[in-house]
Amino acid sequence: MNVHDYSVRTAEGTIENLSAYRGKLLLIVNVASKCGLTPQYEGLEILNREYSGRGLQIVGFPCNQFGGQEPGTDAAIQDFCRTIFDVKFPVYAKIDVNGDNADPLYEHLRSQAPGDFAPDGGFLYEHVSKTRPESIGTDEVKWNFTKFLVDRDGGVIRRFEPMVTPEEVGREIGALL
Repeated sequence: MNVHDYSVRTAEGTIENLSAYRGKLLLIVNVASKCGLTPQYEGLEILNREYSGRGLQIVGFPCNQFGGQEPGTDAAIQDFCRTIFDVKFPVYAKIDVNGDNADPLYEHLRSQAPGDFAPDGGFLYEHVSKTRPESIGTDEVKWNFTKFLVDRDGGVIRRFEPMVTPEEVGREIGALL
């Protein structure tokens, strides 16, 4: 299976097949509105504006599993993204990315790119070590704004941990487009 084999729920409640993104480079991000990393929305939208015409598609998946930092309804999340960060890329319905109720897309992403969350990850590593120590050394998404880069055929290229900025990811995206 690849990413294009999965379907997801839009914020409006309809089901959308990710095969609609076949032929595009995808950046899939779990997002949150009340996180210290929330300003990454700005960098993600800059990437969207810079590269969408060249074949990049960014998609966001709100998640409330990390410190309860995405408590709003899907409608409130959409409003926040539009009014605060002028986000133009799709932000889908809120999902779980880990655990028994993890969205199947995220189970696939995690299995294909387990991540490299190491002690040199700074304050976020220290925070996760204290608040979610069981996740260290696993394929779990560790925090908000983990990014998965997916090729035009739906294959997962790599995972970028939360502290990797959109600007840093953009250098790799630019080389691939």
